[in-house]
Amino acid sequence: MEHEADTAGTPQGATLGRRIIVAAFDGWNDAGEAATSAVNLLLAEGEYEPVVSVDPELYFDYQYTRPTVETDGEGRRGLRWPEATLHRPVGSRDGRTEFWVLTGVEPARAWQAFAAEFVDMALREDVTGFVTLGSMMADVPHTRPISIFAGSDNEALRAALGLERSSYEGPVGVLSVLGDAAERAGIPSASLWASVPHYVAGHTPSPKATLALLDRLEELAAADVPRGTLSAEAATWEATIDAAAADDEEMREYIHQLEQARDTVDAPEASGDAIAQAFESYLRRSDGRGGKDDRR
Repeated sequence: MEHEADTAGTPQGATLGRRIIVAAFDGWNDAGEAATSAVNLLLAEGEYEPVVSVDPELYFDYQYTRPTVETDGEGRRGLRWPEATLHRPVGSRDGRTEFWVLTGVEPARAWQAFAAEFVDMALREDVTGFVTLGSMMADVPHTRPISIFAGSDNEALRAALGLERSSYEGPVGVLSVLGDAAERAGIPSASLWASVPHYVAGHTPSPKATLALLDRLEELAAADVPRGTLSAEAATWEATIDAAAADDEEMREYIHQLEQARDTVDAPEASGDAIAQAFESYLRRSDGRGGKDDRR
């Protein structure tokens, strides 16, 4: 079944249209909780309602992602099961871009069926674009702007929006499966990946990375994206790491080396190929870092 996006007169696949799913999941794709914090902010700053949630019995391994017991506002205890849910905005948008939000826990099995549930719903709801958000631990300094890799396997989308085409080969997360399923169904898809300094793993969440993802999403969708108090939180986060580095000479020297490497990549004479190669090396080195390393 082919899906025809609302592209406002441009060739099919050249834009993301005005009804865009933004997806992020807790798990390997979410270093520093940067990606899930971004979609959670979208949910918090808008009015949303659930469209569909998957049956957790089909997709989650409870020994890996256990249900939790919680107490509600009235003192009642109950179980909360791992989930993945698609949310849609409530009310009229007056022709403005709509961000639908897909978030939850990365499933443990049946990824193709998992992706098909949400892509089928996207087709029924006339979704016009699909953007996945991820974050990975990388050898980058916290003192410089957070690097965002913006890519797509859609040739028209790359040409129209200035996106990269990844040459990475290797294990992937559920974000790649969702993006591929959307493309195969005719829904243009793109991915945004934030590089989170690996030496700040203890300073989670990483609001500076979340802010960078939302800034790039706004550019990609050509639509206003809420930021909440992220600017202030990002400044506090960076200052906290500065303070920790001030008392650690080895850490200061390491950060200085990363700054020099980053400044070389950002220099005007640096080629697009060099930047893309740096991103690919981040992906490959992320394997084995522990915690939420992210493999696209």
